[in-house]
Amino acid sequence: MKTKSDIIQITGFSIIRLLTFFILIFLIFFLGYIFKNGVSAISIEFLTEMPRNEMTEGGIFPAVLGTFYLMMGSSIVSIPIGVITAIYLTEYAKNPMIVKIIRLGINNLAGVPSVIFGLFGLSFFVIFLEFGTSILAGSLTLGLLNLPVIIRSTEEALQTVPDTYREASLSLGATKWQTIYKAVLPSALPGIMTGIMLSLGRAAGETAPIMFTAAAFFSPDLPSSIFDEVMTLPYHIYVMATAGTHIQATRHIQYGTAIILISLVLVLNTTGLILRYRIRKNMNR
Repeated sequence: MKTKSDIIQITGFSIIRLLTFFILIFLIFFLGYIFKNGVSAISIEFLTEMPRNEMTEGGIFPAVLGTFYLMMGSSIVSIPIGVITAIYLTEYAKNPMIVKIIRLGINNLAGVPSVIFGLFGLSFFVIFLEFGTSILAGSLTLGLLNLPVIIRSTEEALQTVPDTYREASLSLGATKWQTIYKAVLPSALPGIMTGIMLSLGRAAGETAPIMFTAAAFFSPDLPSSIFDEVMTLPYHIYVMATAGTHIQATRHIQYGTAIILISLVLVLNTTGLILRYRIRKNMNR
């Protein structure tokens, strides 16, 4: 005879399975709807050509390239600062009050809406520092946006490394930094890579921060320096769906661009999982 706790457990698991099923159904419907409406636009030319005829024809190559530039630029900003901050909080910071204040600031920063980062980037990088609407301003803004993700994921990865690794390294005469560099960071690398890939995917899909700092509605030429503005995939979808002059005529291009953006984020997340698996496999040998 089933007890009351067994009934509660079975009911709880049934609800979880049901909710998971509905989420999967919605995801399949969502992706299927986008694919159905945008697959007609997908081709090699769509990925490699410039837009033509008021963006009703041609491809999205400038938007793909611009998204890549901002992803790489934001990673150059956020990864070193985020990893170093996490190392300091985990390995060096001794005053619990300082650590608490810093972590509180990081958590609050993670909860700030992305549009606020965009307004900050506009006022500070674009206007005050006179970078203008550019790859540099957009990369710095997205780098700040991604900092909490990288800091928290790196910090959690470092905390999972057993203290015995540190103690063994120090007992052999290694310095504090040598211990971190040779023993702690390699063990935490899978978790750090996961955070980095998530931050890259977020940078690729953000619209609000870059619409004030980096993105252009249309650019006839490819960017030649970090002080040029760029077209990006998320902003390209936004302007074509809301502010374009041929919204209905470009509907298939909008959905096709969405397919490319979703595929890019999927590739980044999958790459992160593969790297994490291979690193852990090599560590266990």
